[in-house]
Amino acid sequence: MAQTVSLSATAREKTGKGAARQARFEKKVPAVVYGHGRNAQSVMVDALALEKALTGIEAESTLIELTVDGKKSRALIREIQRHPLRPDIIHVDFYEIKADEKITLKVPVHLTGTADGVRNAGGVLDQVTREVEIEVLPEHIPDRVELDVTALKIGDSLHVSELVIPNAVILTGADLTIATVVPPRAEEVAAPTPEAATEVAEPELIRKVREGEEGEEGAEGAAPAAEGKAAPKAEEKPKGKKEE
Repeated sequence: MAQTVSLSATAREKTGKGAARQARFEKKVPAVVYGHGRNAQSVMVDALALEKALTGIEAESTLIELTVDGKKSRALIREIQRHPLRPDIIHVDFYEIKADEKITLKVPVHLTGTADGVRNAGGVLDQVTREVEIEVLPEHIPDRVELDVTALKIGDSLHVSELVIPNAVILTGADLTIATVVPPRAEEVAAPTPEAATEVAEPELIRKVREGEEGEEGAEGAAPAAEGKAAPKAEEKPKGKKEE
């Protein structure tokens, strides 16, 4: 079953950016409560109490017992807005629910166990889908959906069709993959750097220079012997052609 947390709020008489800025200055978080034909109501909640209530829970699937100026109602958190540069919450949307009316929400999927392909073949477990959408009465809202991956070998997959959520209708497509085990990733061999390539080539350059030095010494020693040799013959002209 879904977790339930309690929050208190006070109505906001003023709205707009200026009023919201003033509320945050007073360590309050601007919020709105709507749903079931009621007019949207602007409220504010204590920032510290809200952060504490949201710690360690799945916000989208947690029931909120919301008390506004002494009047209680049950709600779900539909949206949490945070500051772009800080973790501070700057606005919250609460959706009021009724006990006898089904609601649509997303619940997280948690994988349990160690896949066979990971344990015995070095594979990697890849979770493709982390939440699914369901339709359910408030009293049957699960805080999470668990899926056992122990039997998965390399190449095997689990899909939405294999999820079991009591008293709920799964709206996410049945063929959508939840998790799969892929083969172990081969380690990439880094290409040699230009500096390394130069270091490897350097002995070859030295060898060639030495060979050149030896060749010059050999040429000097052979010079006297070469003086007695006849001059090379002139290139013979092709037969059948007269000299012009």
